[in-house]
Amino acid sequence: MSRSLPLHRIRAVNTATDSENKIHDDRIAAQYGFRAGLVPGVMVYGYMTVPVINHAPHWIERGAFDVRFVQPIYDNDPVVVRAEANDDQSIRVTAEREDGTVCAIATAGFRSSEPPPLIPEYPLPTDRPTPSRDNLIPGAPLGTVVATLDTLEPHRLLQLSNEILVRNFKLGPWIHARSEITNFSAARVGDVISARARIHDRYDAKGHEFLVADVMLVSNGRLLQTVRHTAIYRIKTRN
Repeated sequence: MSRSLPLHRIRAVNTATDSENKIHDDRIAAQYGFRAGLVPGVMVYGYMTVPVINHAPHWIERGAFDVRFVQPIYDNDPVVVRAEANDDQSIRVTAEREDGTVCAIATAGFRSSEPPPLIPEYPLPTDRPTPSRDNLIPGAPLGTVVATLDTLEPHRLLQLSNEILVRNFKLGPWIHARSEITNFSAARVGDVISARARIHDRYDAKGHEFLVADVMLVSNGRLLQTVRHTAIYRIKTRN
């Protein structure tokens, strides 16, 4: 059995128009067949966590969230977030445009695993390489990103997974495709976070080239979150 949670409605904002990732720029996004710059996936994830946290505030400390982004959301789009709580404590969440188009699909729940061993810290590259089949090697470490947390909004933690990719590679336009998130401890404003990562996989699908990174967010030796973060680092060009 499942029951519907209160709808969450919000108007999307493209917060990354000045980003190095030009898939958020209207002109560049149009070259790949989109009608405008894409609203960042981390923001869509943030919208989707609202009904989950309202329903189960302890999710922040031991929750899980597996989200896939399947259609773009654009600046100023009205977004409807629907969530259904199931008897097994899982929560199905969708983010939809006003016309009913499902743009993101997620399953939220609660972890049962113990914290994994911490990924060591590694220095950032002095000269970022362009990602390729040759340097996206499973198990290869990525340089560590350090940041001071200035907000408890869930999207800010996930943004650090994006920042790891940007600080380690010279990327062209790229797309956030999926994140598998597990929370181990609640973050606090002012926490100095060490975002560490290694390459998990690289593969091709539907003409796109994907990379997958395993990310850990650590503050003073305390594990906050792990993320298996999937991105299209080379987007299929239009014919």
